[in-house]
Amino acid sequence: MVSSNDLRNGTKVELNKAPYSVVEFQHVKPGKGPAFVRTKLKHLLTGAVIDRTFRAGEKLQSADVEERTMQYLYRERENFVFMDLETFEQVEAPVDVVGDAGGFMPESINVQMMFYNGRPAGVELPIFVNLRVSKTEPGVKGDTVSGSTKAALLESGASIQVPLFVEEGELLKVDTRNGSYCERVQEI
Repeated sequence: MVSSNDLRNGTKVELNKAPYSVVEFQHVKPGKGPAFVRTKLKHLLTGAVIDRTFRAGEKLQSADVEERTMQYLYRERENFVFMDLETFEQVEAPVDVVGDAGGFMPESINVQMMFYNGRPAGVELPIFVNLRVSKTEPGVKGDTVSGSTKAALLESGASIQVPLFVEEGELLKVDTRNGSYCERVQEI
């Protein structure tokens, strides 16, 4: 059990038999009336965000959520296959559990995987990953309008917008939070 007074960002709680993570919290002590805690909670399975207010000192059920470092191995039909780096056990996670993260996972990348009641519940990628461009249209010489972009297909299957000078085969640094191009990576 967790007290509402102890809620912090990242605290995992269970509401209505579903796991949530605290995204924001604010302890409020009005001039009149009892104190309370205003929170934003993110559903760990669906990603939905809800607002919820708790009385000060209210007891909440802590969620049975475990995080483990896993290595992404390969995709097999509708599942992604990961390996636990401590036990070397392989775990399959369905596409709907991995979500948009699947488009930014090159093989052999280490990720944080959340397990809820022993089952995969979500994947958290590093903030930046390096991915190679598989396909993109060539930039047109003289087309130098400031901020012009074109679509590029990455080796992992994601499609992002990149500047006109980016060519096929180049290695790019990509921000996984919003799927945006950051910079070209110099290969050694």
